[in-house]
Amino acid sequence: MTSSTSYRSRRIVVHVLLIAGAVLMIMPFLWMLSTSFKSFADSMKVPPTLFPAEWHFENYSKVLSTIDFGRYYVNTIIVTIGRTVGQLLLCSLAAYSFASLKFPGKNLIFLAMLAVLMVPSQVVMIPSFVIMRELNWLDTFYVLIIPGIFSAFGTFLLRQFFMTLPKDLEEAAKIDGCSYFRIYWNIYLPLSKSALVSLAIFTILASWNELLWPLIMTSSEDMRVLSIGISTFQGQHSTDYPLLMAGAVMATLPIIILFIFLQRYFIEGIAMNGIKG
Repeated sequence: MTSSTSYRSRRIVVHVLLIAGAVLMIMPFLWMLSTSFKSFADSMKVPPTLFPAEWHFENYSKVLSTIDFGRYYVNTIIVTIGRTVGQLLLCSLAAYSFASLKFPGKNLIFLAMLAVLMVPSQVVMIPSFVIMRELNWLDTFYVLIIPGIFSAFGTFLLRQFFMTLPKDLEEAAKIDGCSYFRIYWNIYLPLSKSALVSLAIFTILASWNELLWPLIMTSSEDMRVLSIGISTFQGQHSTDYPLLMAGAVMATLPIIILFIFLQRYFIEGIAMNGIKG
């Protein structure tokens, strides 16, 4: 009886802590949603209030009329899809090579690739800009998509997953005369859905939220993405917080919906298989 009571008490404490953590995680989003319906004066109140004194639904229409939100949305979707498809293909091919093939210097090349993870992207921003300029890719979809279609982290993630797959399947396929590419395409990829979806989610989030790279590499309004469009509401001397939050809500909703539908694969890929060696 005592052990049962102790177990129940521990469960209650764990659930209370989880609920408190969930509330802390969701509060910034609720505050963003609330601010998107406030007036500018209401958003600057001290002390701040959670609910608006008057609900200003027109903030969302103001965002659409102030900036070319539709164009930014389309650009962001194109860049996100291009990067995600490219990473899934290239990273899975590289991961399969490192996990299954034997070639000279494989481990050294893999370590050199992992070393890239230790270099902040800002350090190589200037040489990257020079290279893009020489290729005449500035202010095009090429500069927004192609440099981002390979990821050292994505390759590492998939390699670790591929190494957990049974080698007997690969050996049986070789006996049947399958080529390396067919083994990769017909065996490894179908068995790696959770890891591939996990990488896709990481890539989508990174691409959807990226600001610095598109800000430096593009200059025309036609090539702007959502992150840059929303940042225009933040001025040097003042920030229109209601419009900024309204734009952020509209930009965030697709990602939230995507995660709701794919969270099962995400949790499977990361918690169970993603970091296995």
